[in-house]
Amino acid sequence: MIFLHDLITINTPQDYKLHLASWNGRQHPLDVFVQDKERWEGWNTWRGEKNDFNRKYIFSLIDSYQEKHTWLFGGVYEVLERGAAKGAHSYSVALTDQYKDMIGRLKVHFVRPGRARALKFENYIDSFSVAELLKSEYSGEAFCGYENINHDFMTLEGIFQRSKSDWKAALQSVKGIYLITDKNNGKRYVGSAYGDAGIWSRWSCYIGNGHGWNDELTKLISKAGKEYARQNFIFSLLECRPMKTDDKAIIERESYWKEVMLSRSEYGYNKN
Repeated sequence: MIFLHDLITINTPQDYKLHLASWNGRQHPLDVFVQDKERWEGWNTWRGEKNDFNRKYIFSLIDSYQEKHTWLFGGVYEVLERGAAKGAHSYSVALTDQYKDMIGRLKVHFVRPGRARALKFENYIDSFSVAELLKSEYSGEAFCGYENINHDFMTLEGIFQRSKSDWKAALQSVKGIYLITDKNNGKRYVGSAYGDAGIWSRWSCYIGNGHGWNDELTKLISKAGKEYARQNFIFSLLECRPMKTDDKAIIERESYWKEVMLSRSEYGYNKN
């Protein structure tokens, strides 16, 4: 077993606060890290009432929520300003060069003690074991198989924005029937992808505008904004078929699933 202290050297751990970034009720920081490094930096600026990061440096780890007790190294930030004035809620931080080549690559095993997001680094530095050192920066979940797709909008957004090759190759090569579930109200939308485009092209449209030009979803997103899709839409595949499958068969199966899911009723967003 290789421990974190075997790989890195921090002579004054008392100058560091450990940041354990995890699900905040709306977003997984792992998805944020993949999608937008500026937004990820923002996760390290929140001051809060407890002034959690009250030391010179923040050693950030990101919950790799698909792997139990596994954390991805998100960088070391220097706290430049603390926002101590009344009502201030943010730090000013800057990413340092400390172990910069390991950001997004180093994964460690650590059992989190309770729910605290900020811990004294010196108390835990010997508790981290190295789980993996990736060849390149983590760029999103590996393709999970057609039958295992049950992903929220924000996770797919990162995958599609980066045109992740394994996902793209898999979804470009099939037609199919898909389900979008709105977890805010339980409503469902059944759709299909046929022709020469495949699932990848069809879902790219949703990622682009949040509604895929479906009538009822367009009304919803036009009023509530794309952020509603990010927070509430979950995608899954009901069926996938080879690209040689006749489009008529896909359309017939789409109709079947609309009946099964009652998505033409008050329980769904399908109009026909």
